[in-house]
Amino acid sequence: MRGAPPARGLYEGRMSESSMLREEEQLVHAAFEDRTLLHDVTHANAVRSALARLDRGEVRIATRVGPGSWTVHAWLKEAVLLYFQIQSLGKMEVGPFEFHDKVPLKKDLDRAGVRLVPPGVIRYGAHVERGAVVMPGYVNIGAYVGAGTMVDTWATVGSCAQIGRDVHLSGGVGIGGVLEPVQASPVVIEDGAFIGSRCIVVEGVVVEQEAVLGANVVLTSSTAIIDVTGPEPVEHRGRVPARSVVIPGSRPKRFPAGEFGVTCALIIGQRTESTDRKTSLNAALRDFGVST
Repeated sequence: MRGAPPARGLYEGRMSESSMLREEEQLVHAAFEDRTLLHDVTHANAVRSALARLDRGEVRIATRVGPGSWTVHAWLKEAVLLYFQIQSLGKMEVGPFEFHDKVPLKKDLDRAGVRLVPPGVIRYGAHVERGAVVMPGYVNIGAYVGAGTMVDTWATVGSCAQIGRDVHLSGGVGIGGVLEPVQASPVVIEDGAFIGSRCIVVEGVVVEQEAVLGANVVLTSSTAIIDVTGPEPVEHRGRVPARSVVIPGSRPKRFPAGEFGVTCALIIGQRTESTDRKTSLNAALRDFGVST
């Protein structure tokens, strides 16, 4: 069985399936507005169904609508939040490990074609495509991880984060999660990106296709991402342009107590078009001296 392709839109498919999803969305949203509705089995089952769809990869918290542009399906985040309310705390035992939580661990990874190395964790409600590898890291509920992606040792993929295909999240990378507010965009790492060791990407930042972040780059929604490859700096926020090579940087800022260096990120080059992804990545790291 092949992994599910990336969702192009939330309601694509047969009309019956589309109608079912719309009804599910209405039931979930109504329960989010009035939590007493969760006592009704119809609304509770709609929440459980939405989580099952997220787990199977039939729907996603966010879907791509264009280069570097994503749309958020807030009702699915509402479903995740409501799921915590309808689930009871329970003890789960996995070999010598014991957990006490409301959300079970993801199952049937062998049939899904996903490699998970102990003591790595993928939570139910996250979808990981066939061929992805999760070392002893963590993939939280609502997240999506594409085929061929490596989640390396102690890397974390936060709730609802969207990780593309053939991405490498190096050791210790922290990809932030977001559940509230439900309209907030998740972190998105697009196809073919390389995220170096100990990088932190949070607050809905989008790292576009095949970009390279060197070790220890920290990106928040307010971090200045400065392209220094031309005669004048060009500043971005919340988005790393496709195929950019990025390293940590700082720039001076004056405060009442004096002038201090403030963290930023520097775009120092581009991956070349003439080589494939692997060669291009190696060339980028070698030519620009980027630590990984």
